[in-house]
Amino acid sequence: MGQLSSSTPPPQAVELRRWTLQEAVDLRALRASLHEELTGDVLGEGEALEEVPELVALIATELATNALRHGIPPTIVRLLATDDCLILDVADHDLGSLPQLAEARSVGDGGRGLELARALSLDVGWYATGTTKNIWASFPRTERLSGARSA
Repeated sequence: MGQLSSSTPPPQAVELRRWTLQEAVDLRALRASLHEELTGDVLGEGEALEEVPELVALIATELATNALRHGIPPTIVRLLATDDCLILDVADHDLGSLPQLAEARSVGDGGRGLELARALSLDVGWYATGTTKNIWASFPRTERLSGARSA
């Protein structure tokens, strides 16, 4: 398995919203709340998201699932923004392990969250603070998303 490169998200990024997750059941609320934050609309049951919000929600769910499964709770998901990018930053409290890419695994074996993030986002990286290990992914900020809640 390969390692993800160590880097921080752009320093000018402003935090738009933060979620704290304790267990997997919190993922559904994260997804709905993230959609509302990005679009200003409440997501109806079974309703599909637009492309960029869908990608952000998918990667948020994947990275948060990894943090809940392999890290130490609580998992903290932050939505950050620059003028042209949205950034997901997902933290857990396990400083003893490095993020690992699951390149050698077959598709049905799971562990593909980081691979999906690398494939579907503009950039992905990780960094550690004194108390957390953070994985981040950036996405283009479209006109509709820029107007939802501007930083």
